Amino acid sequence: MKKLLVGALLLGSTSLAMAEAPGGPDCGWGNMLFEGQSGLGPHFLASWTNGTTGNATFGMTSGTNGCSSNGTLTYGGKALVDLSKVMDEFVADAAQGEGEAMTAVAVSMGIAPEDRNHFAAAINSNFDSIFVSADSTAEDVYKNILSVMKSDDRLSKYVA
Repeated sequence: MKKLLVGALLLGSTSLAMAEAPGGPDCGWGNMLFEGQSGLGPHFLASWTNGTTGNATFGMTSGTNGCSSNGTLTYGGKALVDLSKVMDEFVADAAQGEGEAMTAVAVSMGIAPEDRNHFAAAINSNFDSIFVSADSTAEDVYKNILSVMKSDDRLSKYVA
């Protein structure tokens, strides 16, 4: 059951991940070859060209090919953690302060094993501020979890 919960959570969360390419938006031969084009096809081919030739990686380490590792990576997609897949189980675990869904969420948030019991205790002790109403959405709950983590000295390191 644990593997199924973790798998569902990770599968649901990674399908929405979209970020600016490492090295910058102009990095690699693929971007040079398909410059000025838009749409899925050119983006896919540029990404494929950069990935199969390794030129973007080379460009980032050498400062060539329009690449740079000086900039800050950005993320414009939805949160990587998708609680909607395990919401019912997570609510029950949060009320108890432990459980498989709690562990799956902690793992997907990158919380180290030594901090997972503290994470579970923090979620449990802040239950009312995380699950504000019976109609709380998974997105609302996730935002509230992040808020609790930001205010916790031990968990704040996991929140950007």
